[in-house]
Amino acid sequence: MKTRKNKKTEELLEKLEPKTSDNLLTLKGVGKHYGSIIALRGVDMVVDPGKVTCVLGDNGAGKSTLIKIIAGLHQHDEGDFTLHGSSIKLKSPRVALDAGIAAVYQDLAVVPLMPIWRNFFLGSELTTGVGPFKKLDVQKMKDITKQELSDMGIDLRDVEQPIGQLSGGERQCVAIARAVYFGAKVLILDEPTAALGVKQSGVVLRYILQARDRGLGVIFITHNPHHAYPVGDSFLLLKRGRSIGYYTKSEITVEELTAQMAGGAELAELAHELEQLGGHAEERAEAEAGASPQTTA
Repeated sequence: MKTRKNKKTEELLEKLEPKTSDNLLTLKGVGKHYGSIIALRGVDMVVDPGKVTCVLGDNGAGKSTLIKIIAGLHQHDEGDFTLHGSSIKLKSPRVALDAGIAAVYQDLAVVPLMPIWRNFFLGSELTTGVGPFKKLDVQKMKDITKQELSDMGIDLRDVEQPIGQLSGGERQCVAIARAVYFGAKVLILDEPTAALGVKQSGVVLRYILQARDRGLGVIFITHNPHHAYPVGDSFLLLKRGRSIGYYTKSEITVEELTAQMAGGAELAELAHELEQLGGHAEERAEAEAGASPQTTA
């Protein structure tokens, strides 16, 4: 599906075509400042076609800033951002989308009372006819929506039903299928499992693998290593705006990933403190048990 591009966007995209690279997207030493505040510094990352790159970190780690840079909301201040082998600064989300970078945010920006097919084409509706006789090509949009969802393995009874009736996981999957249809090469998923239960999280993770198997480079943003590890091929760990590690799956286990995120020393110190608190609780229980017979007597 082609989207309309202005002249400046076309010129920018033409610059990307002459060079080739095995990597869809690379970041080298990328950083972002907001005045004197350093939001991101020294981030390296590679996104390959047919691979899932997981970005992990707690709140305030810099994940949102990284998303905004890749999705064209903000421009980086330092380092190199390369797309298809060419250095680039994306000026807007529209330019990023035209370059094949699509972001699916946690709130999804859907209209709950509108049918699934209307949400699928929201802002990019298909029309038929010309001039005053132009109208929405409703049947074509319904057919495309149903086919695209089916190709992603999403089986919905009726694309006429309001999207608000779907579960959180199903809405995420519709958004993923929409991004694939509109030509995404790089798909950014912002905490897609954060507000979901175990079963619905599993549904979303399965469709992340569907997108990967269709050749997309997926960037999966999450704070949950147990969601990231089963689907991830590489892992970028952020803490307070800095990279604390970048690993392939063969280089790290899920236990090591969890410890890195929590901070090994901090986690050990916390465990020690909890153990001490537990010990005090046992001593109090013993003292109370020893005092009871005297009270009864």
